[in-house]
Amino acid sequence: MNKELIVNGKKLFYRVSGSGKPVILIHGFGETGTVWEKQTASLRSSFQLVVPDLPGSGLSEEIPDMSMEGLAESIHSIIHEEDIDACPVIGHSMGGYVTLALAEYYPNHVSALGLFHSTAFADSEEKKATRRKGMDFIRQHGSSEFLQATSPNLFSAKTRAQKPGEVAEFIDNLSNFSPTALVSYYEAMIKRPDRIEVLKDSHLPILFIMGEHDMAVPLQDSLKLCPLPEKAYIHILHESGHMGMLEEPEKSNWILDNFLSDT
Repeated sequence: MNKELIVNGKKLFYRVSGSGKPVILIHGFGETGTVWEKQTASLRSSFQLVVPDLPGSGLSEEIPDMSMEGLAESIHSIIHEEDIDACPVIGHSMGGYVTLALAEYYPNHVSALGLFHSTAFADSEEKKATRRKGMDFIRQHGSSEFLQATSPNLFSAKTRAQKPGEVAEFIDNLSNFSPTALVSYYEAMIKRPDRIEVLKDSHLPILFIMGEHDMAVPLQDSLKLCPLPEKAYIHILHESGHMGMLEEPEKSNWILDNFLSDT
């Protein structure tokens, strides 16, 4: 079922499917909620999946506050609208940054959290410089050309070689993002704080799904976070880059099903 909210005069679009314990899946940069289609198809027999398009992505309009905290507020609006007491929240990449902000500001609404190719570390200076170069490219050449050029690198070399159709389908289905939305996301990621304390202080179950060949969120950096939570579930997708839900969907679905059933 497709739904929408009007929050501060802006449309917020999300999907609800399945039945059972509610679970929120938050997509990453340059994506929409459709990136989770293989997961919702597998999990909706056991869970109720709530899958938003973040403000500025897909069918959701940009909002004045496009910070990670502002995006987290949009998720909180959906939680309130759906009358959810508390539920697991899984975030991919930038969606993980939103998930951590939500857990920091509304811990009573998050019963478990997952970082799917994501991190609690703030950007390094090198990462900030890379994002600023991306922002310049977007301003000069537009969002479509930027996403077309950078998206193949999100997949592992093995995926690109063995599943070229999967990579091509993802690229072909990229939404028509406005340059201002992508630049706003990059600015927000550059400014976001370190949220290691959220992992250290939380008594919640924390899921880490990491790609062995992830160039965006390197495995060695993600592994440093795993000892921090009181209760951690740790999984490495050995054939994936940054897009495990598409590169290894069956394994990703199994990991998510077990984590959500256990929490």
